[in-house]
Amino acid sequence: MLSTDLQTFGLRLEDPTAGLQSRRGGAGPSDHKAVLVDGQTVMVPVHTHTAWDSPYMASKPDANGKSELRKNGIPIAVIDFPKQPKFYGLKTAEGIPYEQIATLHSSDVLATTVLQTCIRYESRNKTCKFCSIGQSLAAGRTIERKTPQQLAEVAKAAVELDGVKQMVMTTGTPATPDRGAAIMVESVVAVKAAVNLPIQVQIEPPDRFEWFEELKRSGADTLGMHLEVVSERVRQEIMPGKAKVPVSYYMEAFDAAVKVFGRGQVSTYIIAGLGDTQDEIVNMSRQLIQRGVYPFIVPFVPISGTPLESHPVPSSQFMLEVLKPVGQMLREEGMLSNDMKAGCGKCGACSTLKSFES
Repeated sequence: MLSTDLQTFGLRLEDPTAGLQSRRGGAGPSDHKAVLVDGQTVMVPVHTHTAWDSPYMASKPDANGKSELRKNGIPIAVIDFPKQPKFYGLKTAEGIPYEQIATLHSSDVLATTVLQTCIRYESRNKTCKFCSIGQSLAAGRTIERKTPQQLAEVAKAAVELDGVKQMVMTTGTPATPDRGAAIMVESVVAVKAAVNLPIQVQIEPPDRFEWFEELKRSGADTLGMHLEVVSERVRQEIMPGKAKVPVSYYMEAFDAAVKVFGRGQVSTYIIAGLGDTQDEIVNMSRQLIQRGVYPFIVPFVPISGTPLESHPVPSSQFMLEVLKPVGQMLREEGMLSNDMKAGCGKCGACSTLKSFES
């Protein structure tokens, strides 16, 4: 309940520099900071309007890195923050900081947006209204295209210096029918040649489902294809460009992908709080689980500078009434996050769904 509260309300910080540097903009989780709550790393909003008004406040960490968590001024727990990774201090031969190529998510996940542009983001009529993929690029915090060689170099350093255990590669959608599958193939091949690291790739459903076989052969361990929202009315309102890819096509792609990667090794991202009802999210999750797809459900977090920056967040009760039945379904089907080889569901830091599987 505490972690769910923190993810919906956000957190105020007496010391904004505590722990791992928080992320601003970019492909999510954005405007968050990694926080250790009861030994589990949770991504908590710290730069949103909800966080500024949050009843939760973290004190300045002590000499041991421990921070007192207070709710409305009353101490309720002791939390900790993952430290800044060592690989952030390195640069490529061209002088590009490693953290502009890939960043640490949670406490042991390396994440990168291989292509930091998207055909949908660049059009006012097509953009997903919650997305901030272009913000970090515009601010100079990342580079537009990460080459396979750069990704391999950073991944090797992150494993050797900071003990990173898995990698997530996502991408903005390019203007090609493969929807980014081709650049993922070459990226995975390069990283796997440099270091033995489980990798999830995340793309939109491509034009040819044979791409799933190619991604698997390249070394990708799991695949993410993200619905974000599930009902047609919300899809049309919130992400008019992406809504042109019908849910039925996603379902075909999911079925094809599960045949290649296996049950529980394909996942999708669902953002609760954008207008889908609890029943709609739970019913869609049931369909996905029956297909062998893991529905990773996260609370909506408004990001400054996006069309939904003032959109309300879902209540903790809303999240609990979604996560509890979905967690039970996952448990009954034996499709657990810990059995995933890599990916958002495996990490679990952006949602408390994992805690409802047991």
